[in-house]
Amino acid sequence: MSSPPPTAGGGRQGSSPQTGPGGTWHPARAWLEEDELGDDDDDMDFEPDSEDPDERVDEEEYPEPDGDEESYAGQFGFGIANPSPALVVCSDTDSKTVFPEPELNLGNIHIEFTMDGNDQTAGRPTQVSLTRLRNMLASGGLQQIFRYHGFAPGPGGFDDEYDEEEEYGILGLGRRVPRRRGPPEYPKVPSDEGTKLMRSGKFGTTPSYLDERMKRKKSFAEKVMWRELGVDGQGLQRSRVPSIAQDLIPGTTADKIIHYDAKCYSGQFSDDGNFFFSCSQDFKVRMYDTSNPYEWKYYKTVDYPLASWTITDATLSPDNRFLAYSSLRQLVCLASTDPTDDSDPIVLDFASSPQGRAGRDIFERDGFAVWSVRFSGDGREIVAGTGDHSVIVYDLETRQPVLRIRNHEDDVNAVCFGDKSSPHILYSGSDDSTVRVWDRRSMADRREAGVFVGHTEGLTYVDSKGDGRYVLSNSKDQTMKLWDLRKMMPTAKFDKLEPTSYGTGFDYRFDPFPSDFYYPHPHDCSVVTFRGHSVLRTLIRCHFSPPGSSDSRYVYSGSEDGKVYVWNLDATLAGTVDVQKATHFSRPRSSRPQGHMHVSRAESSRWKTCVRDASWHPNAPVIAATSWNGWGCSTGTCTIHAWNHGAPRDECGPELAHGESYDPELNRTDLCEKAIDMRAWEDERAWDAWEAGL
Repeated sequence: MSSPPPTAGGGRQGSSPQTGPGGTWHPARAWLEEDELGDDDDDMDFEPDSEDPDERVDEEEYPEPDGDEESYAGQFGFGIANPSPALVVCSDTDSKTVFPEPELNLGNIHIEFTMDGNDQTAGRPTQVSLTRLRNMLASGGLQQIFRYHGFAPGPGGFDDEYDEEEEYGILGLGRRVPRRRGPPEYPKVPSDEGTKLMRSGKFGTTPSYLDERMKRKKSFAEKVMWRELGVDGQGLQRSRVPSIAQDLIPGTTADKIIHYDAKCYSGQFSDDGNFFFSCSQDFKVRMYDTSNPYEWKYYKTVDYPLASWTITDATLSPDNRFLAYSSLRQLVCLASTDPTDDSDPIVLDFASSPQGRAGRDIFERDGFAVWSVRFSGDGREIVAGTGDHSVIVYDLETRQPVLRIRNHEDDVNAVCFGDKSSPHILYSGSDDSTVRVWDRRSMADRREAGVFVGHTEGLTYVDSKGDGRYVLSNSKDQTMKLWDLRKMMPTAKFDKLEPTSYGTGFDYRFDPFPSDFYYPHPHDCSVVTFRGHSVLRTLIRCHFSPPGSSDSRYVYSGSEDGKVYVWNLDATLAGTVDVQKATHFSRPRSSRPQGHMHVSRAESSRWKTCVRDASWHPNAPVIAATSWNGWGCSTGTCTIHAWNHGAPRDECGPELAHGESYDPELNRTDLCEKAIDMRAWEDERAWDAWEAGL
């Protein structure tokens, strides 16, 4: 039988406010009673680096991975994933005291406290100090669990005092996010600011006045004809050369499909276009020679010998000589790209410090995950975003971190340098929904130079245009935003905000985004907002299109629905590359993933594609998309899509409707032919009969 809800003071009529049934002392009631009486403790603030051994979480071995990359990170303490019906909060234990209070109405969250015990406390209730209780309930992990169950912090966080005008949830700890009424308030499309940028010359070539007045067609053949005629003067002819590249957006048809037996997490061309690498969940980074972007050659494969769960990111040095790649560990591997060099990779410890003390995560455990790594423009440093809420700059000459900033309130999923000519400006995107700007020349107070505010959910990626001014970010709120460094929010103003209080608390790895919750951030300082893609299941990436092959005209992103979306700067959709359509049935269903991948029978009965990353070749109209792909999305592909003017085949070439299948070393396979021959076997019973006969 359920009990009536607690009063504002936390007590029930006719009972002591600090005792439960049978006179048991209950710490939550003491907390609420003190709040009602206006008691203000100075020691209530959460201090994760407390030296009190009773307030520190046990250091224990990391569990084995179970689930996707972010759920595994949750087991490390980097985030909470798949919360169980019973939540146990404990410290160093000898005896146990449990407070089953139905009045607290925690839903399916059960809080169990375990305290130090001794002979003197035997036989009587053991009390929890107010500070320890608040510290435990204010920890980042518990906040994420409360958020997952529909509770979000108020403007002042979880320490806000009770407000009768708000609908408070657990112990007055947070406000349940109400459902928004009416249609979502999405930004205007086309964007006025984006239209101005398109005509400014910073993002592509502005159409000439003569072309617009004479209503000349904008087809590729028409532009080539007018350029060859050369009747418009040298200046206009020069402007036509880059403008031709603006229309060469690669299409869905795949020239090649490279199949992997593990999920593919990222893949990028080098700055000169002569090199491409792809990272997969089998702890391998494969390199290809792409000096001819239409005829790739296998180059080399390097391993991460001590990897955990997957390769999270990789970055190529500016001279293409070294590749740095990371995993869910504090160790980053540095390998030579020379195909004749078969030595083991150099291991860089990003948790080390010049004083010799190893770095620790927010729970005071050794080690942390590295989510993102980037080389500086001079190749001397690597910047990393980590699972302990920090940004680390590592000096390759001294083999030591030279800068460690821990200002973010959650995991730092993406980092990059502001431009290639200077290592001073850094950008970092975090699960706390902010993009922060760091200027290493003015960090005496170790504060950010400014903040980009506008996303309502965590960041999955940030990319710099390379001009020290424009930044692009992808977010779990299903939007991509363009930022201008001149419009960032000052630190003094940002300090008055609670950045994580505007989210819905949905779990992007398992749930669809609740679109009826969406509303614009009241302090949004972005320039343009792009929509249409799905940022779900994993940390999907976004990029600026290169100046050489696209005249910097577009921005693009992968998507959970199996496509690459390409936008104009005014937020209108310029084109899509449907990777799922291009790869559908490109391998037979009997092909099973290898290694530690496990796919259920129900999941394996459906072909699914999630484009996690895409890269536009800097000198040719070619996009390489790296994806989770296959039956149950359990394997991976790297697909090569070139501009072909919508033609189903090259001149005198074969039909390209399904591409050609290759193994990771670019050996031609017959997977595609086998799969196409069996396209009629979509019925589940027919597939079962065929598999039973194998």
